[in-house]
Amino acid sequence: MKFGHREQCLLHDTGARHPESPDRIRAIRRVLSHEHGVEYVTPESVSPEIVTTVHDPGYVEQVREFCADGGGQWDADTVAVSETWDAALASAGIAVWATETALDGASGRETPFSIGRPPGHHAIADDAMGFCFFNNAAIATETALERIDRVAIIDWDVHHGNGTNDIFYDRDDVFYASLHEQGLYPGTGTVEETGVDAGAGRTLNLPLPPGSDDAVYLYAFEEAIIPALERFDPDLLIVSAGFDAHERDPISRMRVSTEGYGVLTARCRALSDRLDAALAFVLEGGYGLESLSDGVRMINDVCDGREPVEPDEPVSESGRTVVDTAREQLFDAADWAD
Repeated sequence: MKFGHREQCLLHDTGARHPESPDRIRAIRRVLSHEHGVEYVTPESVSPEIVTTVHDPGYVEQVREFCADGGGQWDADTVAVSETWDAALASAGIAVWATETALDGASGRETPFSIGRPPGHHAIADDAMGFCFFNNAAIATETALERIDRVAIIDWDVHHGNGTNDIFYDRDDVFYASLHEQGLYPGTGTVEETGVDAGAGRTLNLPLPPGSDDAVYLYAFEEAIIPALERFDPDLLIVSAGFDAHERDPISRMRVSTEGYGVLTARCRALSDRLDAALAFVLEGGYGLESLSDGVRMINDVCDGREPVEPDEPVSESGRTVVDTAREQLFDAADWAD
């Protein structure tokens, strides 16, 4: 498997007590150093002009000036230093590399994974929030659409990716699916949010109840996400891969196991093969260093041929209800699903 990384991403210093720290990347690389078939790539950073294909130019300049002045607290959660500007451009560049590599035909153990930071899925068009400055997956999507017709994004971070959701909410060339913990920051992503105008039926939000486990996540894939994407038929599948729904992550109440992430990865690979769609992974959250690095290692193992163990526990009634309701909301809104 190919992993994209740049040293600039380690220089985005959020402080000793901040959960989104450079130690996240160090932990991933430490675990991968013992894995077979791992190849590192150092992609180019994107230019500010590429960032403005997704973000408001005035906002991009505001971030540059904020960092040039030494940074500080952008908001209560989101921190910058002078090096954050270069780190954010590097992180977006790694995500673009991942999608371009996927579109160029990477497969098997060469499946590309962007391990940049800061993460991106909370960044909206004109503001930073939730540790995120530039929306890496959205920038990579917009760049990919210069080559292909349709992109699907599966966001399994425990938080709703409100930025990605909003950026593509009225678009018919991007399908966004989010599995997130109900009631958690930022409080968006209800089942009724399915897109507007040309994007009607192109957004699938699955606000899963706290305590949802492997069985619930797999049910969401099988009963809602996979059927929707089979109808949407994307040319590229991007996984916004957060690992904060892990049962050992310190900031959520979800119960996804490391093996569960392997099962979800296997489903994504099988779906991409079936649809003849390229596949790329872009790192989002995950704040337990061990659970984060174990999750990334599991993706590498599955891409290297490991068969993950399917969950054998029953699907909770509350989880089943959310998934079934979300599927009905989506297909009622989607003219292409008839």
